[in-house]
Amino acid sequence: MLHTVTEWLWWERLWLPGNVSWADLEDGEGRVYAKASQLYAVLPYALCLLLVRFLFERLVASPLASVWGVKDRIRHTVEQNAILENYFCKQAHVLSPADVRALCKKTSWPERKVQVWFRRRRNQERPGLRKRFSEASWRCVFYFFAFVGGILALYDKPWFYNIKEVWAGFPKQSLLQSQYWYYFLEMGFYLSLLLSLTFDVKRKDFKEQVIHHIATLTLLAFSWISNYIRVGTIVMALHDSADILLEGAKVLNYAKWHQTANAMFVVFTLLFTLTRLVLFPFWVIHCTWVYPLERFAPFFGYYFFNVMLIVLLMLHLYWAILIFKMLYKCIFTKLEGDDRSDEEEDDSDSPKEKSYRRSHLNGAGARGRANGH
Repeated sequence: MLHTVTEWLWWERLWLPGNVSWADLEDGEGRVYAKASQLYAVLPYALCLLLVRFLFERLVASPLASVWGVKDRIRHTVEQNAILENYFCKQAHVLSPADVRALCKKTSWPERKVQVWFRRRRNQERPGLRKRFSEASWRCVFYFFAFVGGILALYDKPWFYNIKEVWAGFPKQSLLQSQYWYYFLEMGFYLSLLLSLTFDVKRKDFKEQVIHHIATLTLLAFSWISNYIRVGTIVMALHDSADILLEGAKVLNYAKWHQTANAMFVVFTLLFTLTRLVLFPFWVIHCTWVYPLERFAPFFGYYFFNVMLIVLLMLHLYWAILIFKMLYKCIFTKLEGDDRSDEEEDDSDSPKEKSYRRSHLNGAGARGRANGH
């Protein structure tokens, strides 16, 4: 049965055009092709990047935070109360007015004291400003070097200037050393983000981030096996370009360089719109959807690859809404950090518990709001 499943999984018509077989993609005549077995190396790359991140955050980001005066807010400790602690851990982090009244009866505490206790207890669950600064610094540095590496891997290639060239000779396109390193660093990075989601800062789009990382890894792995590597490198470079500015704006905002951060965020919004909402659908997806049909009949891999690109486009549209809301605040009010972040609360919070904590933290639950790209 396992043999049958394996045969079906590697059926050539799932991965390759009708006139191509796996035998055509064996190394020879000076050509080297990407192989599925190489994908096992992604996990060691991810673990190495987690180690590099650990060292970077402690040896670079943390001292930089100290130099720039990035400090965690002083948090009030909560009074020991078994009833409230049990309710907080097992029931809910955010209280409705009815919950407050019920807990007041059980604890004999006034409403104000119960509300303040829950605010302070929620703050204990939130990451400090220095942690957010360190995470944003790491992502900014990685995206910068990944983007530079991507440009170095692409600048002298004909398909970077004429995207139709990504299909020249497809799928019999020899793997370049620069493409190998670019792919595996990117795949290792996104796998490391998946592995670290449980202890990274939680934001409102947590589920979307999980979908994004899985879709990205699936897309990269599939493009590696099917030799869609040329277009894959273009997609990665497009994504990395805007992410540098987003993470850089966060770093500067945490350091209270608000005007510089706001200016960088405006530039990021323009670049995000250009790369994710214009070039990605009308240049890349048009290339993967239209031009292949001039060379071969559509097959499963053709549809699968394009569907995964559409999934990324849908996520781009979702994030565009959040970004434009943040841009509005940046221009007309003041941007106080990532609009997706679960911000700390003051003891003075009310009216009506900030409208029942913004209707349960905008539907995100008490755990908060998740990371971005």
